[in-house]
Amino acid sequence: MELFKLITEIIKQRKSCRTFEPKPIEKEILEKITDSLANITVPFGSKVRFQLIDISNLPDEESKKLGTYRIIKGAKTFITGAVVSDSAKCWEDFGYGLEKIILFATQFEIGTCWLGGTFNRASFSKKINLQPNEILPAITPIGYPAQKSSLTDSAIRKMAGSDKRKLWNELFFKESFNNPLNEAGDETYYQPLSMLRLAPSASNRQPWRIVKQNNKLHFYLQRTTGYNKLVSVDLQRIDMGIAMCHFELTAKHIGLKGDWITETPSVINLLPRTEYIVSWVEK
Repeated sequence: MELFKLITEIIKQRKSCRTFEPKPIEKEILEKITDSLANITVPFGSKVRFQLIDISNLPDEESKKLGTYRIIKGAKTFITGAVVSDSAKCWEDFGYGLEKIILFATQFEIGTCWLGGTFNRASFSKKINLQPNEILPAITPIGYPAQKSSLTDSAIRKMAGSDKRKLWNELFFKESFNNPLNEAGDETYYQPLSMLRLAPSASNRQPWRIVKQNNKLHFYLQRTTGYNKLVSVDLQRIDMGIAMCHFELTAKHIGLKGDWITETPSVINLLPRTEYIVSWVEK
């Protein structure tokens, strides 16, 4: 999977698109996206697979069953995926993998939108022949964004506050949660953390919290009050995988080397509803 644009440009370019032009994706671009589905590696080694679904030639009745509850307009192609559920970090791996595909597609001016609940899960599961040990956590439409968004699209963006981001000192900390990380005080990780801050999340809740201790950055999930799991899908842990993807791709782009490890840090007073996920350790 090759990025020909700067990852920082791609991340800034990406935004959720719910209204698409009716024209098909160019063959060459679609082939590149299709090829990328088979070449995804994930941090924790979960068994993930992604599949392209084209509904343009399906009978009307069948295409309607593959519904998105009128949230998505005009899309004829979807990327869906499945993950084997016996991995402890299956949610993070799925989020990481699909976001990497989304960023790859974004550089070709392709619009996408994470859908974790507003789609017909049973119909898409049948379409990809979901196995008993697999879960289908989310999908994304892909296509050319319409020049004018639908009223539904505009209303959803406004309700979710999609263009608003939590402040730097609400997300990033040094040594403990009692000490916010100075935005201008860490040149080494300024870009990776800034690009992480731009990551999409379910209902724009931005649940990631990062604590930097010496050469380690500890990733925590602060769960949103009342934001319960949807069926068997842990959307906020998927969000953590998305954040990891943004951080790692940017870190590698600027030449930072490191590894993901799971080693619960000591002497960190947790915020309410907060749980440890993973740490990035400099090489």
